[in-house]
Amino acid sequence: MSLKISSAIEILKKHDLLVSSSVSDENLEVTNISYNSKADQTNGIFFCKGNKFKAEYLDQAIKNGAKIYVSEKEYSKDIDCLIVKDASKALALLSAKYYGNPENDLFIVAFTGTKGKTTTSYFLYDILKNAYPKQVGLFSTVDRIVGPDPKDEFKSDLTTPESLELFRDMRRCVDNGLKYLVMEVSSQAYKKNRVYGLKFDIGGFLNITPDHIGPNEHPTYEDYLNCKKQLMINSKINIINRQTNDYDTVYAAAKETSTDKDIYRFAQNEVGDTDFSIRNKESNLNDSVFTFTAESDKAEDLQEHSEYTYKLGLVGDFNELNAGAAIIAAKKIGVKNEVIADSLKSAFVPGRMEHINTQSHGTIFVDYAHNYASMNALLSFIKREYPSSKIKVVVGSPGDKGVSRREGFAKVLTELADFAILTTDDPGFEDPAAICKQIDDQIDHTKVQVKTVLDREKAIREMIESSSDDDIVVLAAKGNDAYQKTKGVDVPYPSDPVVAKKILKDIEG
Repeated sequence: MSLKISSAIEILKKHDLLVSSSVSDENLEVTNISYNSKADQTNGIFFCKGNKFKAEYLDQAIKNGAKIYVSEKEYSKDIDCLIVKDASKALALLSAKYYGNPENDLFIVAFTGTKGKTTTSYFLYDILKNAYPKQVGLFSTVDRIVGPDPKDEFKSDLTTPESLELFRDMRRCVDNGLKYLVMEVSSQAYKKNRVYGLKFDIGGFLNITPDHIGPNEHPTYEDYLNCKKQLMINSKINIINRQTNDYDTVYAAAKETSTDKDIYRFAQNEVGDTDFSIRNKESNLNDSVFTFTAESDKAEDLQEHSEYTYKLGLVGDFNELNAGAAIIAAKKIGVKNEVIADSLKSAFVPGRMEHINTQSHGTIFVDYAHNYASMNALLSFIKREYPSSKIKVVVGSPGDKGVSRREGFAKVLTELADFAILTTDDPGFEDPAAICKQIDDQIDHTKVQVKTVLDREKAIREMIESSSDDDIVVLAAKGNDAYQKTKGVDVPYPSDPVVAKKILKDIEG
């Protein structure tokens, strides 16, 4: 991989990002790219980015071999520099070029939404890998899959990685023979320009509710919505949940760059002004059966038949909407319906509605539900299906971000839970006891019984041991996450399903 400085200058000028350049040799071809001053910078281009950037980071990068730096202000005259209006945008554009623009060799489908991004991405990934074996990659909150072999699969640390890592991993996908990429795009990806300049073949907008509002994320809901809708503006084909909040704003964003023929809407139990309707036929704690009906001429052209019935191997009628978005994307790519149907039957998403049966301690669900919208959908479904069961929830909220989730958890526990244990979940640099107290202070204790147990494994054990056969135990928000993010360190944690199964083995044999 390499980048010629003359090409970098040309790209920055084209995007009106270059303020000035101090370059002794425009023919210099750098063979390293980085924004981490501790990394090897030999013959490299180094990016000074982030609100907490310090001049000494650049000094270290120079010592490690950097030949040129990119920054929003001048720091050092010891090496060449490119001064730009926005370093994060420059990083995205020049990373793409450095890695040979791998995005051009992939058919990329991206999903955004407050809830359901991971589930929908896995649904489509499972469909495509069955249709096109060894040709599909996945960038999700849970996993990064850049090739067909086990060595090409690893855990994600961000929903949407920084642009440099994003294009690096796209290059790995292409080099490994992949043709399709399914990815989640978070609001932060647009807020922090991680996907700046990237155009998607298909973009799916699942839903939006207030979340990620706080000092380290989005200052307002309006900013959150503005970032989310950028996916529609930057996608050739758009798939939109007709029942999302702020639908008119989302649809208008899609219309900015796409015509009506390239915009598909879907909805649950709704016939008017949508292209596809989803109607539940059967839901239980094992699967969901639903019909998928074409409601417009272009939908019928795409589907070939007016209606299909699908069986979804992931419980919860709310997952039918996620499946709907995946089905439309798969059909646009050209996947046969038999492949779609077979794939959905066996669909599995790590940390999503994992179902653990017990001998005498109720039914346990592990789910990544991590905000009001997703928790409300999950608990509402359980309450509808099992109205006589007690709903018991173990949940915590992360530190340093998503502050609005704490009020949301308090609200949904008050509305739908019978008993809750508040516990630790990625506290970061905050005190987990203080986070739990913020949730607890907003709960109506006349409607739900609450206690706090900060040790997550102990909290899960206490909830399981105190539950009887008719109870439903929900281990929420953490899913299959194998770490607790604490004071800047990823502290190993077995993951909720592993903890639950070990406890059951101890107490039930």
